[in-house]
Order: sequence, then structure tokens, then C-alpha cells
Amino acid sequence: MTDPVRVLLVDDQELVRTGFSMILATESDIEVVGEARDGAEAVQRVAELAPDVVLMDVQMPGTDGISATEQIVAAGGAPKVLILTTFDDDAHLFAALQAGASGFLLKNCPPDDLVQAIRLAAEGHSLLAPEVTQRVIARSTSRAAPEADGRLDELTERERDVLVLLARGHSNAEIAGELYVSAATVKSHVSHILAKLEVRDRVQAVILAFENGLMD
Repeated sequence: MTDPVRVLLVDDQELVRTGFSMILATESDIEVVGEARDGAEAVQRVAELAPDVVLMDVQMPGTDGISATEQIVAAGGAPKVLILTTFDDDAHLFAALQAGASGFLLKNCPPDDLVQAIRLAAEGHSLLAPEVTQRVIARSTSRAAPEADGRLDELTERERDVLVLLARGHSNAEIAGELYVSAATVKSHVSHILAKLEVRDRVQAVILAFENGLMD
């Protein structure tokens, strides 16, 4: 039996933390190991508890979720950080992604989506809520044509196809179905993409694709 995914809940509202705890308590493969009321406490609790995934609120008194995420990621060997917020404006979205968050979900997402996001993050995947992906695409297409990043030239045609589908919010299984290949093949392509682009995860690869006009 594999160990459960260890989760740290970070939110300044006790009611919100309690609600998330109740949702996750029903999952046998997920364990809430601690809570924090602000970003500074979150950084301390990560060092103490070594969680696998942190559910991070954005707007909190003192150290906010963006700053806390930056500190947690910079510490190295860090857990995956999922940003959970009621604020869905682009400023928070892009700041969270640039800080190193592995995903961005809205607090009004269905409980099943939250649970699945935690499992995916623990497995090393990165994810964005569908509505978030659409705004990233809209922002990228509204910019002036950027100068192409030479790292994109290192990708094969099939790797570019995979990256475009990643940027559209597709899972590995969906990409496999779209390209008529196995999920293992897609996983291999994703690994090659991350290595060639010199980025730490799928979200950073997607950001690079947007910023360099690959989705235009």
C-alpha cells in the first residue's frame, strides 16, 4: 500500500480550512498533516512537516500566498503548491505561476476536481483550471508578436504538437487520444520537452509557449 499524499492547508479563514479538511478526510489516499493561517506560517510548517502538496490561499494578512510560494519553491526539494483562491484576476494568476506554483484552481471548483488536482500534483503533474487556461491564451494572443525563444527550435514537430495540446489544458491521456499514441509515449515527449526548454514543470513550459507566440 502506498503512503497517502500529505497535504498542508493554508488559508486565513478557519471555516475554509475546516471545509477542505472535511472534503479530504473522505479520501483514503490523502492525509491533511497540518494547517497554516498565513504565508509565513506556511513556510515554517512546510519545513516542519514536509508535505507533498500545499493548498495555498492568495490574499492573507502578512505574508501572502504568492510570496510564500516563492519561498517554498526556492527552498529546494519543495512540495507542489496548488493556488486556491476566489480571486480569478490575471494579476494573481500570472504572479502565482511565475512564483512556481504547480497549479491554479478557484475555490468554487467541484470537490472532485480539488481531490484530483491534489493527486495529479503529487504525481508531478501541473494543471490549470479550464477557465484559467482560456485567459492565459487570451493574454498571449493580445500581445505584440514576441521574439522567438531559441529553445523552441530544439523541439521536434511531434514535441511541438504535444506542447500545444498541453497549453490547451489537455491531460496526458487526452493528448494520447488526440495524437493516436500511448500515454507512455506522451509522458516521454513531455519529459523531453521539459529538458529541452530547461523548465521545471508543465506549467512553466506552457507559459514559455504562450510568451513566444507558439499558440498564435
